[in-house]
Amino acid sequence: MVQPDSTVLTDGRPSSPDATWWRQAVVYQIYPRSFADVDGDGLGDLAGITSRVPYLRDLGVQAVWLSPFYPSALADGGYDVDDYRDVDPRLGSLDDFDAMVAALHDAGIKVVVDIVPNHSSDRHSWFREALVSPPGSPERDRYIFRDGQGPDGSVPPSDWESLFGGPAWERVADGQWYLHMFAREQPDLNWDNADVRADFLRTLRFWSDRGVDGFRVDVAHGLAKDLTPPLAGTLLPDEPLAGGNHPLWDRDEVHDIYREWRSVFDEYDPPRTAVAEAWVHDLRRARYASPEGLGQAFNFDLLEAAWDAGAFRAVIAHNLAHAEQSGASSTWVLSNHDVVRHATRYGLPEVDGLPTKEVARRWLLTDGTEPAVDVDRGLRRARAATLLMLALPGSAYLYQGEELGLAEVPDLPAAAREDPIYFRTGGAERGRDGCRVPLPWQARAEGGESFGFGPGPAHLPQPAWFDRYAVDAELADPASTLRLYRQALALRRQLQGAESLEWLESGNPDVLAFARPGGWQCWTNFGPRPVTVPADLRAGLVLGSGVVDDDQLPPETTVWIA
Repeated sequence: MVQPDSTVLTDGRPSSPDATWWRQAVVYQIYPRSFADVDGDGLGDLAGITSRVPYLRDLGVQAVWLSPFYPSALADGGYDVDDYRDVDPRLGSLDDFDAMVAALHDAGIKVVVDIVPNHSSDRHSWFREALVSPPGSPERDRYIFRDGQGPDGSVPPSDWESLFGGPAWERVADGQWYLHMFAREQPDLNWDNADVRADFLRTLRFWSDRGVDGFRVDVAHGLAKDLTPPLAGTLLPDEPLAGGNHPLWDRDEVHDIYREWRSVFDEYDPPRTAVAEAWVHDLRRARYASPEGLGQAFNFDLLEAAWDAGAFRAVIAHNLAHAEQSGASSTWVLSNHDVVRHATRYGLPEVDGLPTKEVARRWLLTDGTEPAVDVDRGLRRARAATLLMLALPGSAYLYQGEELGLAEVPDLPAAAREDPIYFRTGGAERGRDGCRVPLPWQARAEGGESFGFGPGPAHLPQPAWFDRYAVDAELADPASTLRLYRQALALRRQLQGAESLEWLESGNPDVLAFARPGGWQCWTNFGPRPVTVPADLRAGLVLGSGVVDDDQLPPETTVWIA
């Protein structure tokens, strides 16, 4: 799976070698409102990101991905966008954005921004125009409005449910209904409308012209829809169906949209990159990742895999094969802003027959009391899994705070919660706030009530136990998770070669081992007992997720050999 050092633009011009930076990049996801707060309003801001560029440089990431920073009512953490070509004034200004990009680029760090094309905010100027325009008007056609059922139209057009809970349709004053597959404040856009398509091309150019290197495409599989009457009268699953003919998800026509986007990306040298958040059957993921489309697609399989050597090997082999098929590189993810942090997931007991995400969901419903989390085991496994992930060919996506070994905050008070999932389900689902609690930069003695996040309290309360995860405390500890990440990312740059690996037979079903080009090897012991490793491997040890004192590879530990 060796890849070329450069690509060719669609008009035949050779692009710079920098065009392939994304293929094996380490990308650090920043949730801006919870990263660093300079102005003291409790929300993280762009100036806060700029102030922490030295930290990101020293961490060793090649790119940052910014979750939405656009004007928003925060009905869904910024994924309800009022204006796609501006900055939320609580987070800064376009000048602040430009200064942040310049600082990141000066540090050798690329910039990827979230683009949210499936839906806008209900405060977007287009939606306000739609509400004051009559049914059937061009203004309404930018969204998905339909008449209701029944003699007076009071029954929703279908009984579909929002992914955030409750009906997927909302009625407006004149009696029509609009579709929102997420929160009611997030009306779905109509991608059959020429205005919608043209406006997003302008948005892509707007940010590309400001120096953005790439885009993460939210709900990439949801844009194309078929709502020709009669609408289905049964509940639609949120899991896409195979074949490209589901009314709402992963329709074949969505790739016509991304071919248009690719033409815009290729206007730039190097071409702008994109990665799809597409929850689709893995056999169809390659279409989103194709060179004619977005170029790369998220693979969440490792995030969902059980802590088991066989499960990890199957996921890795499967996704490397699909990456080769699409011509893209694979993406590896263990945590993000939508899931329980992996240091906590790995500390939860395994329940036969239940996926790890379901175990974590049930644990959240008890505010983290049942079952008990083995904090030490969770962190030990998280460190081992991360070191394994960073040894794989392809790009690795890190979520802010995981480099500290940060655990989930499950017991936020109801009054502090922000996630619409919590409110739309009446608390029956706890939502995603626990992984979005602002970062601890300094132990409380030095950093005040928000652990150095900002001069005042943070928008989500931080627990007292954040003290031991604070950046300053971890920098002072040679064995800390932060120091491990910094060492791993520096070594990865030195050791990284072609996009291939060779499986090694360890002789033990609990041990997963592979070699990368140049002789670099990664060994992980998933089991509960130490295992003996060959002496020549022991002599070449360059990094371990835990302490390796002799010829024994400790339980739940990864080592790199070079």
